Amino acid sequence: MYWLELAGEEDAFAAYEASTAAAGVDLLAPGIASAGSLGSAGGANASPVRRLAYTRAAHEAVARTDADLDAAVAALEAAPIDRTGTVAVRARNVRNTTGVSTGAAERALGGVLVDRGFAVDLDDPDHVLRALFAAGERADHAAVAGADGGDASVCALGWVATEADRDFAPKPTDRPFFQPGSMAPADARAYANLAGAASGRTLLDPMCGTGGLPLEAGLVGADVVACDAQSKMVRGTRRNFREYLGASAGLRGDERDRGGTRAPDDGADHPAWHVARGDATDLPVRADAVDGVAFDAPYGRQSKIARHELADLVSGALAEAARVAPRAVVIADRDWRAEARAAGWTVDAAFERRVHRSLTRHVLALDRE
Repeated sequence: MYWLELAGEEDAFAAYEASTAAAGVDLLAPGIASAGSLGSAGGANASPVRRLAYTRAAHEAVARTDADLDAAVAALEAAPIDRTGTVAVRARNVRNTTGVSTGAAERALGGVLVDRGFAVDLDDPDHVLRALFAAGERADHAAVAGADGGDASVCALGWVATEADRDFAPKPTDRPFFQPGSMAPADARAYANLAGAASGRTLLDPMCGTGGLPLEAGLVGADVVACDAQSKMVRGTRRNFREYLGASAGLRGDERDRGGTRAPDDGADHPAWHVARGDATDLPVRADAVDGVAFDAPYGRQSKIARHELADLVSGALAEAARVAPRAVVIADRDWRAEARAAGWTVDAAFERRVHRSLTRHVLALDRE
């Protein structure tokens, strides 16, 4: 078992994203979830936890108690430990929800480990014991196990197993091409993860704008296909991809007919990518050509987009997404669940995420019927 140290303030959303990298995710307390196992992407240090946006780290479980230092000390004294070497203890009072002093916790728990034969090395330890203390109400969300709104008091003790890289693209204003309204990199990474972005998979964004969402998919190793109705956005997205994903993979004529991609030929380890001008309601992509679709729909201030009314555009894009992929994530300023179901999707989860006073994003995670 593992303890997941969540990031951000929206635990249900963070736990749901974590379920793309771990099995049996269960929300335990504010900022803490458990997982039965971690996924594997192959290769050294390749845990998919590393690509998550709203998980800080995963820790191999040692013990779990109430958020009380004496109980944590007793649990560590009784816990079986099958490792040797030097250690350090890092404690965290999650969101200051408990009265536990992290300094006192580190000293007391470190003392237990010293008594059990470990030497302490605070600079470069062989093992790090993480002590997470949290209390308060759990989030309430039907799509996330454990998110029942109940009271919680938890201390989770675990050895640090893997930490998220959080290697997002630079903030939108620092990229070669920028337009107002671009999505924050951490959010784009999370939505790409929900759509299934990973090495060996292909993600499509049919309304790519400046390319922030597929860019994050590419940074976790997915091949990406991006489309937009505006030539300006297509050109700008290509600039951003060249800067952060490397030379364009391009598409040969026979691959274009199949909707496929190929690896770049510049000798670097880049994901394949392709950007084209296209209509989200009539994509130049064959059926089931990609593994996932994700798009940030135009917001209400743009009631008419090119030749489409907004409702027609989103409905058509949802229908096309169902034709080309089994999974989709839609981000918008309103709830498009009815249109998603009409297009052949089932709603796996829906979230409302407040961005600022005048914008709340509605996020739908969809599976094809």
